[in-house]
Amino acid sequence: MARILVIGGGVAGTAAALGLDKAGHDVAVFEAHPGTAEDIGAFLTLATGGMRALAQIDATDAVTAIGFPLTSLRLLDSAGGEAARAPLAGADDPALRYRCLRRGELNAALQAEAVRRGVPLRHGARLVSVDQDGDGVTARFADGTSATGDLLIGADGLNSAVRRLAVAPAVRTRYAGQRVYYGYTDAAPAPGETGVITMVRGSAAAFGYAVAPAGETYWFARVSGHPRPAGDAPDATPARLRGELLPLLRADATPAGDIVAACGESLMATDATEMPLGTPWRAGRILLLGDAAHAASPATGQGAAMALEDAVVLAKALRDLPDPRTAFTVYERHRRPRAEHNITVSGAISRGTHDPARGAAAAPGAPRGDDALNRLLDWETPLTER
Repeated sequence: MARILVIGGGVAGTAAALGLDKAGHDVAVFEAHPGTAEDIGAFLTLATGGMRALAQIDATDAVTAIGFPLTSLRLLDSAGGEAARAPLAGADDPALRYRCLRRGELNAALQAEAVRRGVPLRHGARLVSVDQDGDGVTARFADGTSATGDLLIGADGLNSAVRRLAVAPAVRTRYAGQRVYYGYTDAAPAPGETGVITMVRGSAAAFGYAVAPAGETYWFARVSGHPRPAGDAPDATPARLRGELLPLLRADATPAGDIVAACGESLMATDATEMPLGTPWRAGRILLLGDAAHAASPATGQGAAMALEDAVVLAKALRDLPDPRTAFTVYERHRRPRAEHNITVSGAISRGTHDPARGAAAAPGAPRGDDALNRLLDWETPLTER
């Protein structure tokens, strides 16, 4: 049994802790945010790979208690007509259906499950330094405290302190070609049916939305262009964001403009960002996981699912392989091709070099087909070095 420190209590870190705990390790989570972060972030769609991963760490019920399922995808053309409709993967299995939910609620649900299982989870722990030697690794925090373990997992997101301090200090994230807007409204006119994610092929923006059973519409828009100038206000007002977006959406006869016009204060925007291919994932006793290692633009909607898949494969590697160095090597061998395929496909969609409708409908597989991925995630199937 190893003592494992997990830095980051978001989706990747908390899921990793659940998997490592199930695998029999002594694990503790350290999160910089002072609370469960229920109010942080926009919504996401959790793809079938992520739902399958949740089942392997016995966390399905914790997540299906929030959000709502999605069973089909439809595509509207720029005139608002339905151009295509197809079932989403996993639609016939309630445990594997795509799920639409707020990122903060997913964080909070996974954290609550970790605490219920007795996994120590400390909030307000902002990492300031990491040291390792032949005996272990020590994390030091801004409040003067520290923790020592055999291994350290950096699951602290796109702006990872672990990556900057200990794994790849020279690596910088890069702009992926689009500004992304997100919002919620319960006042959208004729919001439409539930259980469907609708993608709108607009002339000036990609748009998507889903309607919750209670009638609230969750929506996003992706607009190509240059990144925000340095120093530009990162937290523009909802009115300003609507003003940026509505003229682009009103150019087409689709529901998108009316949905955004009905949105009140629940509106936010960010630049799509990604990690460069080939970014190092490990250094000695330290390994990066989730967005800290392989963040992609949100165009394929796979970020959370990738993080959950990471968590299961890492837990199996540290359960089944003879030593941490081997486990980290084999983990990366299994995960890097799929993760970097997702970066490539998602970035191509964001930059306009890949059909966004095709990208939205098809989960990136990788060079690994569904059957191989399912075997890789299956908790009862041992992970080998090959």
